[in-house]
Amino acid sequence: MIGIVYVTYESVRNLSKSGAEAAYANALRIIDWQQSLNLWHELAIQDWALSHEPLIIASNYFYGVAYMVVTIFGLLFLYRRFPDDYPLWRNTLLIGTLLGLIGFATFPLMPPRLLDRMGDGQFFGFVDTLMSYPTLWSFETPTMQAISNQFAAMPSLHCGWAFWGMWVFLPRVRSWWAKTLAVLYPIVTTTVVVVTGNHFLLDAVGGLVIFAVGYAVARLVTRSGRRPGPAPIEPILSTP
Repeated sequence: MIGIVYVTYESVRNLSKSGAEAAYANALRIIDWQQSLNLWHELAIQDWALSHEPLIIASNYFYGVAYMVVTIFGLLFLYRRFPDDYPLWRNTLLIGTLLGLIGFATFPLMPPRLLDRMGDGQFFGFVDTLMSYPTLWSFETPTMQAISNQFAAMPSLHCGWAFWGMWVFLPRVRSWWAKTLAVLYPIVTTTVVVVTGNHFLLDAVGGLVIFAVGYAVARLVTRSGRRPGPAPIEPILSTP
């Protein structure tokens, strides 16, 4: 089920490509909104990170692999250790991911890393770290350009999956360090998508919103638990 939904998600996302003009206009809207909310800090965060090359390289690798590895591990963790909880959180993942398609189709968004190359000439100063520093892959490779919709930035599914991971692990792990990692996971993911120039902060908020909605919908459509109910109590009959 998860594999089918993921392939469908990737296929529909990449088919629903919009022009650079609309995506750039929406990016300017996001910047205006964040400035009015005093949240326009992406460039300052990336500028600071660029002076620490090991941090940039680590962010590139984290961006490329962590969201998939942690999500798969979370599903296996639930299925093996908490089978009663698995259907609800599996459905939350599926519904939240599919809700992301609505954002991609209705609000195409140019990520910060493309503003200077594909905008109207206004200079911002963002760096595409996946292209300029070591990493597993880059959006600029011919294969990624052919299959990836680079304007599918709102909401951030990296952040949405990270919030899902926190909700899955935090109440179910026991050690303090595991709980700390669960809380840090979405914080680090949000920092990484900003440092690498792939998302605005409001994209992360969008990821949180669609997975909160996905959880609410999953609660409505998921049966409660997989364990059989308690066996009926046989009446105790007195014998003469």
